[in-house]
Amino acid sequence: MAKYREIERKYAVEMIKSSNIFNNDKGGGTFGGHKYDFALLDGKNNIYPPLLDGNNKIIKNNTVLKYFSENKIAWWRGNEPTSHTLSSQIACLNHLFYLRHDKNAVLQLLTSFSKDFVDVLEIKTDKKPYGYIQFEAVSINDNLNEGIPTRGANCTSIDALIYAIHKNGEKWVIPIEWKYTEEYTPEDKSFGKSGAIRLERYIALINKSKQINSEYWQWCFYEPFYQLMRQTLWAEQMIEKKALEKIKAVNYVHLHIIPNENNELLNRKYSCSKMNMEETWRKCIINQDKYKIISPKELMKNISGVEHKELKKYLSKRYWDKK
Repeated sequence: MAKYREIERKYAVEMIKSSNIFNNDKGGGTFGGHKYDFALLDGKNNIYPPLLDGNNKIIKNNTVLKYFSENKIAWWRGNEPTSHTLSSQIACLNHLFYLRHDKNAVLQLLTSFSKDFVDVLEIKTDKKPYGYIQFEAVSINDNLNEGIPTRGANCTSIDALIYAIHKNGEKWVIPIEWKYTEEYTPEDKSFGKSGAIRLERYIALINKSKQINSEYWQWCFYEPFYQLMRQTLWAEQMIEKKALEKIKAVNYVHLHIIPNENNELLNRKYSCSKMNMEETWRKCIINQDKYKIISPKELMKNISGVEHKELKKYLSKRYWDKK
């Protein structure tokens, strides 16, 4: 059986050839110094077109290119949107950026996994106009011993962040980790010189964490658990050091967005645990309610309104419903 990544590459090539979903880009573009049929000639064609339209009323003259530029956010492996049609950064933006100024839509998004949130707040660590979703979020301070936080590069960045009000009145952060076709080889990130640096950065935080089970600390240095560990510590430190942060929260829930079809990520037996991804990570954490896995389609299921009809049509054709 073909791997999910191979299936998605083939589908992307078919869309390049037979549809206008990539703005009639003919493909055969360059990625990582090589030409591929699934890479676009212009990375901007990888993005849902209204996100590039400065006159779009919903975007409010804050296109995704302007947002990244003004907030000094790094694009994945380059200085502009990647040509790689299977990019998870692009997938995250295509799903969520159009919603970021729509409070009702963001609240609808949250109902896909919880009925406990009654409001969302603008995130004011972005440049204006503020939105209800932030991308490549970082802390203001170096809470994880990584150096000066830089959005999207060289530190723990959160793919997307929502700042919400719980029904009990508490302010929560909702960090979102977005996956598409990722799969990982068994590499111990605590090994060697670089591993020693990682251990120095994170092991003390793991040992005092109220969420990470330090009994399984070694598993936390294998992907994808290495990312999940750092994001969990990020959320905990945002809360512990809220007096020094502009985003002041007292609790969190961690969302992991993964297509149900990505068996290579979800269902492989990981060498560190001999269990699948969810089973492994749930061994690594204490409060199970703070971690949710949900597919992109399921996350978006409650988004309604005529203004989002075309977005859901685009997402369905490109990501969800292969025909």
